[in-house]
Amino acid sequence: MTRGASYRDAGVDLEAAEESVRMIRDAVRSTHDARVLSELAEFGGLFALGSAYRDPVLVAGTDGVGTKLKVAFALDRHDTVGQDLVAMCVDDIVCQGARPLFFLDYLAMGKLRPGQVAEIVGGVAKACKMAGCALLGGETAELPGFYAPGEYDLAGFAVGVVERNAVITGTSIGAGCVILGLTSTGLHSNGYSLARMVLLEKAGLKLDAVIPELGRTLGEELLQPTAIYAPHLVAALDAGIPISGLAHITGGGIPGNLQRVVPDGFVARLSRAAIPGGPIFSLVQRLGQVEDAEMLRTFNMGIGMIAVVPPAATDAFTQFMDGRGQKVVPLGEIVKAEGDKVQIL
Repeated sequence: MTRGASYRDAGVDLEAAEESVRMIRDAVRSTHDARVLSELAEFGGLFALGSAYRDPVLVAGTDGVGTKLKVAFALDRHDTVGQDLVAMCVDDIVCQGARPLFFLDYLAMGKLRPGQVAEIVGGVAKACKMAGCALLGGETAELPGFYAPGEYDLAGFAVGVVERNAVITGTSIGAGCVILGLTSTGLHSNGYSLARMVLLEKAGLKLDAVIPELGRTLGEELLQPTAIYAPHLVAALDAGIPISGLAHITGGGIPGNLQRVVPDGFVARLSRAAIPGGPIFSLVQRLGQVEDAEMLRTFNMGIGMIAVVPPAATDAFTQFMDGRGQKVVPLGEIVKAEGDKVQIL
């Protein structure tokens, strides 16, 4: 008797999916506390907000890792991209003062490899613990014929909470406010299409080559995980340190992101010399002969998060962050003026 067609014949392995769930269960559960009311296999994740908030506002954000994943594919290393994903989402919602509550991930690939899934989701879970949120659930989709062999896409969704009267809106930003940057760990998860074109395609560098100015291999540098600022900023807010505005420096660089929080009638005036850059940025700029303006609008240039604070809070913010291992860089100030909302001089 001829055997009929099966889902496995079409490229979808349900047994591999079940094995993947078994392999990630402990990592996911490690991010849970009493507020999580559901198990991993349920249709929806249940999270109890509780009675700790008087007038809670939920803040949600979503993002992906982008073409940084191409580096992970080439090196067959998948333990760091989960942190990139979580950071991109939780550091967006903290800009409005939100404390991250829970996270969901979406992982899609052509052929499901349980060990690879466990490595990716294990990295997501580890980063969720760093961010102080629960990995509430997610989806792993096997889509044969949709992705090249060995490749996948990774996206995520974060939800946080803030009291309505504590939402950071930027309306308290005024002349004299100080602009402070938190240093990045490298490229983070933005500008990789340009970086890969310059470094790998045009310059012909190899990912396993040790680059003297980087002090490690190019692959290690390019897979450096994105910094997670959210828990440090939430702690600062809990400590009563006033923050008038926050800007997560992702795609669009400092000009494209800082302008989103500057009120009309004011300008954020920054010193170009104060923006630290770093070896990887210098390497890309030199090998690609990239103009400075293009670097500033493509990469974070060494600053992953910007806080705008009242002048009287500058020392308190700086000392608090220093105590948590976060380096603060004074970048400039807010002035009353018209024109481009971000001016880098």
